[in-house]
Amino acid sequence: MKRLSIGVLTVLLAAGLGLNAVAAPSNHASQGNVGPNAIAQASGGTAAAPPADFGSPPSGRYPILYNNHHVYAKPDTLRKGRVLAALVRGTTVLIPLRSMFQQMGATVKYNRSTKTVTISKPGASVKVTLGKPVVIINGESRPLDVPPMMYKGHILVPIRVLSEGMGAYVQWVPNRRIVVVRYLPPTPPPPATAPPPTPAPVATVPPTPTPAPIATPYQDRFIVGDYMLRPKVYNEFSPGNSGKTASYAVRAGAEFNLFNLPWMIEGDYRQFTYPHNCTSAADPQCMVTAIGTMTQTYVPSFQVRNYDFDGRLGLKVANPRIYVGVGYLVDSGNYGYPRIKGFGYGVEKLPSLNKNFSIYGSAYYYPNAKGNCGINVCPTGPYTLAYNILKYQLGVTFRPQHSPVFLDLGFLGNKGTAKQNTPGGIGYTEAGPYVGLGIRF
Repeated sequence: MKRLSIGVLTVLLAAGLGLNAVAAPSNHASQGNVGPNAIAQASGGTAAAPPADFGSPPSGRYPILYNNHHVYAKPDTLRKGRVLAALVRGTTVLIPLRSMFQQMGATVKYNRSTKTVTISKPGASVKVTLGKPVVIINGESRPLDVPPMMYKGHILVPIRVLSEGMGAYVQWVPNRRIVVVRYLPPTPPPPATAPPPTPAPVATVPPTPTPAPIATPYQDRFIVGDYMLRPKVYNEFSPGNSGKTASYAVRAGAEFNLFNLPWMIEGDYRQFTYPHNCTSAADPQCMVTAIGTMTQTYVPSFQVRNYDFDGRLGLKVANPRIYVGVGYLVDSGNYGYPRIKGFGYGVEKLPSLNKNFSIYGSAYYYPNAKGNCGINVCPTGPYTLAYNILKYQLGVTFRPQHSPVFLDLGFLGNKGTAKQNTPGGIGYTEAGPYVGLGIRF
């Protein structure tokens, strides 16, 4: 510990003890703590008078002592019977910023527009912003367990800002539940002709080790395209036909932090292509049940395409990368049916693309995806067409070492359950395996 001749600041924060207990010099000496009186006696000086008793602190707060005088919001004002107290939030002790730093010889400036406080003195610069759990010390950003806060018109900061920003030392004395903070300000060198003064003995207080910076959790950002391998479709157009032409899916997602919480946003697009077979007017597959009725109509052979897209927003609830979320679905096709839409909810595990191999999956349920079938499509209508729709997926990824490109494969599908005016009163299924490539960013 650096030894200096003068300027020892002892700040005692007492938890669970009365004000008189922490102020008594004899108790300090008996516990091995060095206060201003003890230092004066060790250097041959006269012991200072016991500190004034300003009463007990308000309930739930802890008094602050500075060179045996209480620290107030305005140090030039004595408020007998009442002290400005440190606050405790969880396991973090917060102290009044302006009072403490100004008494240590620092300049304190507050920018109301950015809510940023700048503390400066020769050799040290500290910046904090209200509500942000970060302190910038000499240009280096460090995390805080509790952000700076405004309390009854005064800005409070974690005591770490005092110890790390101004070079003070902090020690926890567990048997007395006391935090000792000691500050040794720089002393000007004596004149060249004068003999160097003999430094007063100072008990060594080991510095509190600076905690290692908290590593930012890994967050994925990716886009992937997949080719579906002959998906099977069951509906009024297809009794289980397999798509022979291009069916594909595109998915993109990103993890991010908002309001100090982990979120993800994702978009999922799928196109199923399959044949409606009709060989002749006598072929029963040519007849399709109409919306809202049980009547059938002749539909010639054609390639059916169904498109659906849903956007998702999820909140992380567990590791690894497990989210619950909400979604909005839009479903349409090239067969003249109305576009159906609806909100839903679901659960999802995102891939861990920082690993060579990972498993992922999702299940989103849309309980009332619906659209309006006008008389141009439904001559006996209009009708409201509605399904309960489940979108699901299960897959794996393989990523070569140090490569942003990964292989994607798995199985996905859509299942629509009849709810209102569906053709023939039945639902539909679309499902199949897929393989594709993706890029992580």
